[in-house]
Amino acid sequence: MSEEKGLKDEIRELREAIEPLTEGKKPKDFKIPRRARIGKRKARDNWITVMFVNENGNVDFKKTKIKDQVITVDGVPRFATGEHILNWKKNPIMIQPSWSIEPFSPTQNYKDSVTNQTNTNGYRLMLNYMMSETISSKKKISVGLIIGGLVVLVIAAYFLMGG
Repeated sequence: MSEEKGLKDEIRELREAIEPLTEGKKPKDFKIPRRARIGKRKARDNWITVMFVNENGNVDFKKTKIKDQVITVDGVPRFATGEHILNWKKNPIMIQPSWSIEPFSPTQNYKDSVTNQTNTNGYRLMLNYMMSETISSKKKISVGLIIGGLVVLVIAAYFLMGG
């Protein structure tokens, strides 16, 4: 006489078995591969980590030296000016597509987002304004409801007391 378990019981048992395994785990922070990391000394000597984006979307991390505002990746010289260099955890890094000699420029990207009206700064300001308006309007309604409730209670008490 074997007990047959329902589907819900089996799912419950599986969840209970998985829970201790996943409990307490936090997502790992991203780390640059060791072969592409740059220390403080190399950073002072114009070395940089290059995030090389291939045509198929894969990313390779490499470290190269900047000479006369030019880096060489896979035998191809590419631009490396100050506006192309980003900082990630105090390390210089640059995003370089394989199909272009010019790397990703955050300043140019920002200018393009402003001209194309895809920038989020305006949305953030409008959202803050809308949130402040909703908070103040809720306060006005709640004060009116309290006063109205008190008036109704006073009238009800007057009629109940035999007035």
